[in-house]
Amino acid sequence: MSADYEYFKLKIKQKTGINLTYYKEKQMKRRIDSLVKRNNCTSYEEYLKLLEKSKERFEEFINYLTINVSEFFRNKAQWVILEKKIIPLLLDYRKKDLKIWSAACSTGEEPYSVVMLLTKFLDLSFIRILATDLDKNALIKAQIGEYSAKALENLPVEFKKYFILTDNNTYKIDEKIKQCVTFKQHDLLQDDFPANCDLILCRNVMIYFTEDAKNLLYRKLYDALSPEGVLFVGSTEQIIMSNKYGFYPIENFFYKKA
Repeated sequence: MSADYEYFKLKIKQKTGINLTYYKEKQMKRRIDSLVKRNNCTSYEEYLKLLEKSKERFEEFINYLTINVSEFFRNKAQWVILEKKIIPLLLDYRKKDLKIWSAACSTGEEPYSVVMLLTKFLDLSFIRILATDLDKNALIKAQIGEYSAKALENLPVEFKKYFILTDNNTYKIDEKIKQCVTFKQHDLLQDDFPANCDLILCRNVMIYFTEDAKNLLYRKLYDALSPEGVLFVGSTEQIIMSNKYGFYPIENFFYKKA
């Protein structure tokens, strides 16, 4: 079965350019196995044939590779550091023209959180965020901008004014906030990174990658930052020996170019 999975990874790389070797095997294989069973296939080979025949099943597979768990102001203490220390530091350097990238943005809670936080420093007309993810369906949900009450559990009271309760008991985010974010599909492992970013949020995604993939991504993230740029990582993703990638920690979970 393991040889079959190796063949499956090879065929997926040839078809999509996505290198499954960069993902932690146990986690990824478990997710793919569940898709194989869900589609009533008895082998990887049979599932590959299904992906060739069905555009719908192929899109389902691509979207299922990503794990979309998100909420507004996730890990709240880190957002306090972002507000009190990191944003003032960046604005002191760049004034109003911050270039910010939310990488692996999932369904949009993170980039919208950044926009709301920045309203404490800047007029909305000066706020522009690039938000990217591999999952096309997640990006569609992000652009719609409707969320459950659970997603808003950590939302500071002062930002509740940016949401309207809908007839479906979901919360729709204000169009003025939505207009500050540009969403694009992007593969962290394959695609070029935007250049000269002052702040990159790449949080809660590295945990799914192998060490080889992390090495590649940390170097690409370093190159994507402006000279005074800051990388904001997830709560379980502190960079071991960050200096080997050219970073030095300025706060827990925040790294600056050396």
